[in-house]
Amino acid sequence: MNTVGKYVTAYKTYGIGGLIPTPPPGAERKLSPEQEQLFIETISTKTPDQVGLTPYKSWNSKLICIWVKETFDVIYTQGGMRDMLHRLGFSYTKPTYSLAKADPQKQEQFKEDFELIKKLS
Repeated sequence: MNTVGKYVTAYKTYGIGGLIPTPPPGAERKLSPEQEQLFIETISTKTPDQVGLTPYKSWNSKLICIWVKETFDVIYTQGGMRDMLHRLGFSYTKPTYSLAKADPQKQEQFKEDFELIKKLS
């Protein structure tokens, strides 16, 4: 049956609703709901070094794949892991650092000087 024929049959069977495309269901989840919950708790509250992935302090998809393989014996590609993280509501942010001994007054002076330089340019 050709494409037009499929549309005609769908319309005759289901009416206009039969013409609305539905997204494919996708693959079955590799982790159980309980495993997903542990995954979410771990990634949200612990750093890699706290779960044995020393010396790392922040998560990335490669480290998460390693932890999932070690913990649940389930293999993910990095792209598949990023898809799962997105599905679970996680977003990527690049880690930033701040100097612990930074002088707030000097920082403020720098900001003022920088703004002045931008205006003069």
